[in-house]
Amino acid sequence: MMSMLLIEAKSKRGGTDMKIGIKLKKARNEKGLTQEQAAEALGVSRQTISNWENNKSYPDIISVIKMSDIYSVSLDHLLKEERSMSQTYQNFLEESTNTVKAKKKLGTIVLISTYFLIWVVSMIVFWQVKGPITSELDIIFRWILLPFFLLVSTITVSKNDYWGKGKWFCVIGAAIMFLTVPYTQYAEEMGMITYSFRFPNFPYMAAGMIVALCGIGIGAIWHKK
Repeated sequence: MMSMLLIEAKSKRGGTDMKIGIKLKKARNEKGLTQEQAAEALGVSRQTISNWENNKSYPDIISVIKMSDIYSVSLDHLLKEERSMSQTYQNFLEESTNTVKAKKKLGTIVLISTYFLIWVVSMIVFWQVKGPITSELDIIFRWILLPFFLLVSTITVSKNDYWGKGKWFCVIGAAIMFLTVPYTQYAEEMGMITYSFRFPNFPYMAAGMIVALCGIGIGAIWHKK
């Protein structure tokens, strides 16, 4: 995609190079950094820096933001031409940003869908009454899978700041979903089987709320950093 955009950009400009490479090189020199030092700070190769400065390829939006910070220059200075923003590069940045956002949203949807699927399976398992629920199933579903995927889901939502303040509704959602998972237990004493069933499961609801709050808190700290 990057190569196609670069070819298209050059064809539209009649072979005239953009000034973004010149500005990047000038900003690096004014900061007193070599290409090797800049590459190390950005986490890329020296050849990549050279390609950017010679207009052989475009830096992605994340790299541009990092260079703005490392070179101590504004994004406005790096991205704007003397008269106007280069439309081709602006389109490239928008395309790159939208692709990253789409991948993040898709990953979040898959993660939340997986958590919901595990919750549905847990409901089927814990609401069945035809046979005893083993301690292994109880540990796997109640104390490993459901809490783990809830924690990862809430961290992801909070880290990416999805839904803004609405992310706190995840706590309410977790409380409801954990509340609906009953506590079931079979025990055998003196040849007799006793069956315990507890619903609604308020202790487990409290556990879900704690996990969700921890996930949102961790994600919020991650987002700020």
